[in-house]
Amino acid sequence: MRRLSFALLAAAVAFALAQSGRSAEPQPSVGLLAIGDFGVAGIRERNVGGALRRFEARNDADALVTLGDNDYTESPATFRTAWAGSFGWLRPAGVAVVGTLGNHDVRVQRGRYQFSALSMPGPYYRRRFGDVELFVLDSNNVNARQTSWLERVLASSSAPWKVAAFHHPAFSCGSYQAHHEVLVRWVPLFERYGVQLALSGHDHNYQRFTPRRGVTYVVHGGGAGAFYPITACPSGYPRRIRARREHGWLYLVFTERRMDGWTVNVTGRRTDRFTVLP
Repeated sequence: MRRLSFALLAAAVAFALAQSGRSAEPQPSVGLLAIGDFGVAGIRERNVGGALRRFEARNDADALVTLGDNDYTESPATFRTAWAGSFGWLRPAGVAVVGTLGNHDVRVQRGRYQFSALSMPGPYYRRRFGDVELFVLDSNNVNARQTSWLERVLASSSAPWKVAAFHHPAFSCGSYQAHHEVLVRWVPLFERYGVQLALSGHDHNYQRFTPRRGVTYVVHGGGAGAFYPITACPSGYPRRIRARREHGWLYLVFTERRMDGWTVNVTGRRTDRFTVLP
């Protein structure tokens, strides 16, 4: 009798969800890879690309998000060759590319030579994967036009998960600290419109901060460049929880109820784990 009651209750819940247009089935997860400051070309970039390929073969990802400085050579021809040799496997493997511009990328043609390879419609744009919407920003040019666009698209977004990606960190304690314009213009919008996660590169290390007004800030500029020092944080920053210097990337898995994130080094070992709630 008790089992029958539970079965009837489950059926009633499923019927109610169907009537409301909601599915009783769990929504599929979304997997993202993110890597910053990797564009050194040559063997180091190829080694990182190969390690990432082996990792993705065992850990499904919908997209790779670059966090800027995709090309330190500042040569369009060298960039195209290095990208194809290190990351040309992404599209055949069914992994989309979401590119972000760093300070080195915009020194030639304002970065436009990278748009095709990195599937960029422009220097800033939005891209959605299931329940996750990415807001890709150009922190090299934090002007009123881009900020107005950001407020408009954040306000209109219906995505359960909102993730901002940009090169210069809002908070960092290393060779760089807070980017003033990002802190003044964009951070208030992240907080106002429910961005849960902000990803940046630029400082050649990994730093993760405790959430500040609902936003978790993560820096990962450890793609393949020479490491930068990790220093004490100024007062007023969110508390830094983890900091490491290693080459690798982020792996982020979003479900309806949580996001689980890991740092992964080039050996494939996961070195930090964190959770963000919607």
